[in-house]
Amino acid sequence: MSTGDASGRIELAIGGMTCASCAARIERKLNKMEGVTATVNFATEKATVQAPEGVTPEELIATVEKAGYTATLPRPPRDETSEDGEDEADRELRPLRQRLITSLVLAVPVIAMAMVPALQFEYWQWMSLTLAAPVVVYGGWPFHRAAWTNLRHGAATMDTLVSLGTLAAFGWSLWALFFGSAGEPGMRHGFEFAMTRSDGSANIYLEAAAGVTAFLLAGRYFEARSKRRAGAALRALLELGAKEVSVVRENGREERIPVEDLAVGDAFVVRPGEKIATDGVVEEGSSAVDASMLTGESVPVEVGPGDAVVGATVNAGGRLLVRATRVGADTQLAQMARLVEEAQTGKAAVQRLADRISGVFVPIVIALAAATLGFWLGAGAETAAAFTAAVAVLIIACPCALGLATPTALMVGTGRGAQLGILIKGPEVLESTRRIDTVVLDKTGTVTTGTMALVDVHTADGVDADEALRLAGALEHASEHPIARAIAAGAAERVGTLPSVEDFANIEGLGVQGMVDGHAVLVGRPQLLAEWSQHLTPELQEAMAAAQRQGHTAVAVGWDGRARAVITVADQVKPTSAEAVARLRALGLRPVLLTGDNETVARTVAGQVGIDEVIAEVLPADKVAVVKRLQGEGRTVAMVGDGVNDAAALAQADLGLAMGTGTDVAIEASDLTLVRGDLRAAADAIALSRRTLRTIKGNLFWAFAYNVAALPLAAAGLLTPMIAGAAMAFSSVFVVTNSLRLRRFRPVGDASALPGGTARPSAPRAEVHADR
Repeated sequence: MSTGDASGRIELAIGGMTCASCAARIERKLNKMEGVTATVNFATEKATVQAPEGVTPEELIATVEKAGYTATLPRPPRDETSEDGEDEADRELRPLRQRLITSLVLAVPVIAMAMVPALQFEYWQWMSLTLAAPVVVYGGWPFHRAAWTNLRHGAATMDTLVSLGTLAAFGWSLWALFFGSAGEPGMRHGFEFAMTRSDGSANIYLEAAAGVTAFLLAGRYFEARSKRRAGAALRALLELGAKEVSVVRENGREERIPVEDLAVGDAFVVRPGEKIATDGVVEEGSSAVDASMLTGESVPVEVGPGDAVVGATVNAGGRLLVRATRVGADTQLAQMARLVEEAQTGKAAVQRLADRISGVFVPIVIALAAATLGFWLGAGAETAAAFTAAVAVLIIACPCALGLATPTALMVGTGRGAQLGILIKGPEVLESTRRIDTVVLDKTGTVTTGTMALVDVHTADGVDADEALRLAGALEHASEHPIARAIAAGAAERVGTLPSVEDFANIEGLGVQGMVDGHAVLVGRPQLLAEWSQHLTPELQEAMAAAQRQGHTAVAVGWDGRARAVITVADQVKPTSAEAVARLRALGLRPVLLTGDNETVARTVAGQVGIDEVIAEVLPADKVAVVKRLQGEGRTVAMVGDGVNDAAALAQADLGLAMGTGTDVAIEASDLTLVRGDLRAAADAIALSRRTLRTIKGNLFWAFAYNVAALPLAAAGLLTPMIAGAAMAFSSVFVVTNSLRLRRFRPVGDASALPGGTARPSAPRAEVHADR
C-alpha cells in the first residue's frame, strides 16, 4: 500500500473518529490547507489526500492532530500480523473489548438492584455506587473523551449526549448519596406515580448511568469490529499470490527463492497445479491456465510459447517455463489490489441516523437544561429543586432508547438474515439498500455454477450415445484438463464405471488419444481427427456449430477410423437464477448481466434467466468502470459477484453483495454476504435490509418522540424517579419489541407469489464458449 506517489497522492490512517461528523470535521481541516484536496472515509478510517509539491505527510498529520485526532502513514497489509499471529485489528480492539466486558459485569448487578426491590438490602445504594463508578468513568471514557473533543471544536454528537446524560445521572446520584437522604440505611426506590416537584435528594440514577454506558459501549465495540475488516480484502488479495518460485539460473540449475526476490527477466518454472508467480511470457511448454479470478471465464485458457500469463493464476496442465515481465507493484494482481483500495476509499460514508438527530437534538437539550435552571432560580424556587429539574432534563434525554434503536434492530435483522443465509456487515450498509435501483450480476459463479458440466452427446447414424460417452469419458479420465474432467465426470454418472486406458497421449493444443477396450480413440478438436482422416459428417458439423452458437464448448470423438460423436460441455445456469432475477425485478430493480465472457455466451445466459441488459467481454478494471458509468448515469448500483475479479467492482458499487461460495477477497470487499450461494438470497438480502432500515427509522422516531414528550415534564419539575424510570423503560421496551418483529420476516416470495403464479422457468444449463 503506497503512502504517496508522484501525483501527490498521500494516504493517512486516521484514529479517534467516533462518527461520520468526525470524518467531516477532519476533512474540513485538511481542505483548509493551501492546495490540498482531502477525502476522509469513516468506514475505512482513512484519509486520501491530493497535496501539492512541498506539503509533507508530517504537515498533514499535524493538521489532523490539531483537530483532536490521530494520523499515521499506513503500513503495508502484509505487516499487519504480529509475530504471535495476532491481527493488528484485534490488538486495536482489545482495549475496547476489555472496557465492554468490565462494564457489563459491573452494570448488570446495578441494574438488577435498582429494578428488583427484593434485592435492595440495607446498604444496596452504596454497593451500586461502588459498582457503577468504574463503569461510568472507565467504561464511558471513550464517550467522555469524544465529547470533550467535540466541545473544543464546537460540535455535538451522540457522544456528547451520552457523556452529559451519564455524568449528570452519576453526579446527581453522588450529591443525593453524600448530601441528600439517598445514602441513609434502608433507602428504597419509591414507586409513586404522582407527578410532584421535589428536591431530588432521595433519588439516585446509577442504573441509568451504568446501563446506558454498558449498552452503548457494546454497540460501539461491534461497530468498530465491523469497520476493522475494511482492509481484509487487500490482505486476502495479496495472499493469493505464490510465496515461492523456482528460478532457472544460467547453468540450468533451479533455485527456490521467495517471490519478492524475483526480478524482471528471470525465467521460472511452473509445474502442474502451481500458481504462476508473476506476470510473464511462456517460453517453453503448453498448458491450460485457470485465469477465472482475473477474467471471470470458467473455461481455462490454453497457453503456449509466446503467450502472456498472469501472476496468481493456476497452471492446470503441463510444465511451463515463463520469463517474468512484471513484478511487485506492477503486476495485474497488485493493480487489482489498488482498484479495490481506491473503490473502498472513494465510497461515500453514510452518516449515522442517530448522529443526524443528535446534531440538532443535543444543543436543544443543553439549552433547555440551562433555561430550566435559570427559570426556576429566577422564579424563586429552592436551589436544590431548580437543579433537580435541570438535571432531570439531561437524564430523561439520555439516549437509552436512541442508543437501542439501531443495534437492537440490527441484531434481530442480522440474526434473521443469518437464518436465511445473509450476513449484513453493519448499519451503514442498510441505508444503501433503500436507494438501489440497478443490480449488476456477475455471470460466472453467480448466475451460473462456475464449473463445467456435460450438456449433450450428438452421434453419427448408427452410433450409441452411451457407448460414445463411455469411450470418450474413459480417455478423458486420464487427462487433467478441466474440460476433460467434466466429460469424465458426466460419463461416469451416466454410464457407470469407465474402462481403463492404454497408450494415452496428450496432443498439445488439439486433444488426447489412446486405446480403450481395443478401440483407437481420439477426443479433441476436429483438426485432431482430420489428421487421422476422420472427418466430421455434415450432421456432426452442424451439431458442433450449433453448440458454439449457444456458447457451449464442443469436442469431437472418433474411434476405429471414423468420426462418431460430438460432446458438448458448458458452465451451467443455477436452477434458482431465473426465479432470483424475477424476484429482483419485483423489488423494482433493473438487472444487468456483467461478464468477462464473450457476447454469445452472455446473451445466451441472459435469455435463459430473463435479463435484457448485457455487458460482456470486460476485464476487472472495466467492471469498475461499468459500475462508475452506471452511477454517472444517476443510477444507484448494487453489484453481486463471487470472484477476485469482482472485488473492486463490489467495493465501488453503492451496495456490494458477495456469494459466500466465492473467494474471501470478494466477501471482504462486499457489504452483504450471501452464505447460501443462491442468487435468490440477493433479493432476500435487499428486502430484509430495507425492512431493517425501516425498523431503525421507526425506532428512532418513537425514541425521539418520547424524549420530546418527556422533556417538558422534566423541565416543569414534575418527573419523579419512578415516572422517569418507567418512561425510559417503556421507551426501551417499545424499541426492542418493534425490533423483534423482524424475526417474522419472510423472503420476497415463493414461485407462487410471483406475477402469473409461477416463477420464470429456469434453464438447467449455462454456456461458456472456448475451443478445446
